[in-house]
Amino acid sequence: MKGGEEDRKSEKGVEEGLARARAAIRTAVAWNPRNQSCSSISHDNSAASSIYRNPGAFYQSYSEMERRLKVYVYTEGDLPIVHDGPCKDIYSIEGRFIHEIEHGAKQFRTRNPDDALVYFMPFSVTWMVKYLYVPMTYNVTPLRHFVSDYVNVISSKYPFWNRTQGADHFMLACHDWGPHASQGNPNLYNNSIRVLCNANSSEGFNPQKDVSLPEIHLYDGNISPKLLPSPQPAAPHPYLAFFAGGVHGPIRPILLKHWRGRDPQLQVHEYLPENLDYYTLMVQSKFCLCPSGYEVASPRIVEAIYAECVPVILSKKYVLPFSDVLRWEAFSMQIDVEDIPRLKEILRAIPEEKYERLIEGIRAVRRHFVLNKPAKRFDVFHMILHSVWLRRLNLKL
Repeated sequence: MKGGEEDRKSEKGVEEGLARARAAIRTAVAWNPRNQSCSSISHDNSAASSIYRNPGAFYQSYSEMERRLKVYVYTEGDLPIVHDGPCKDIYSIEGRFIHEIEHGAKQFRTRNPDDALVYFMPFSVTWMVKYLYVPMTYNVTPLRHFVSDYVNVISSKYPFWNRTQGADHFMLACHDWGPHASQGNPNLYNNSIRVLCNANSSEGFNPQKDVSLPEIHLYDGNISPKLLPSPQPAAPHPYLAFFAGGVHGPIRPILLKHWRGRDPQLQVHEYLPENLDYYTLMVQSKFCLCPSGYEVASPRIVEAIYAECVPVILSKKYVLPFSDVLRWEAFSMQIDVEDIPRLKEILRAIPEEKYERLIEGIRAVRRHFVLNKPAKRFDVFHMILHSVWLRRLNLKL
């Protein structure tokens, strides 16, 4: 009986803390209209307020997260599929987040599950595919079985999953099959916070409870030196726009049909000639075309931000990362797939003044998409946690 009373007191204390956080954020919203800058943010790395939906509300929410968020990481599961993940190549953010939350994020991690606001299941869908999937079968059942078994283990050993039917738990996956793996448990799919690169609202992604994860391609585990900020003046932009990539999915064939080899100002390629360099072309272009492939997410979006090349997002039903706090229109362009034939006309019609504002927005937002080791305030690791925090704020046990 005593243990039950202590659990209820702990839950009550957690909810009271969240209620105070919600009240503080509502006050910040009232005092900081969307178009008003926030001095706290301006003094912190001079972030441009225009990139935020409400800069005051974001800063207050972020501060409350730093003060209150505690994550319990389940210790169950064995390497390599649990407690590990890829730290380089296209799904690098999956392993980098798992490693940071388990080994670096002392501020946010708690060893006492009774103190936690959210509970993290540290399995890697990418490693599931590597070690459980039979190539060329397109059978994701082994992934679903693994997830089902994992949830069964933690729900039978601890009371926390059953208390909320998984609603205060989260998983993170950058592999395209993350949504399929999450179907291994109905409550995980329907209730839990799923942090996914494949954030397709037409395939079950629910932005009210799920989190869109930016896809960051680190070939050798690091950002290419060509994409690092340079103290030198900005390089000239001889090209209006650039894309190079395989013909995957429904959108890229349309882009290549209309623009491959058609106009020297629009460098559109399926495969780059050996004498051309991918990142150099990004840096030399005003706009970087980011069409979806088989799935909605594209690492080109983050690469474009690194290159200070305005991302042009060509996608359908893609919920953009951190869009609950960021105004993507302040640092990117979104063009309907139906308008691809008019791409050059649309991009050339953008006034130089607006283009310069977009570049300023990119410079301000860049820090939110950078993977640091160890993690730093406002970087992509913290933005992921903040997105999880926002979903937890909307949940009352």
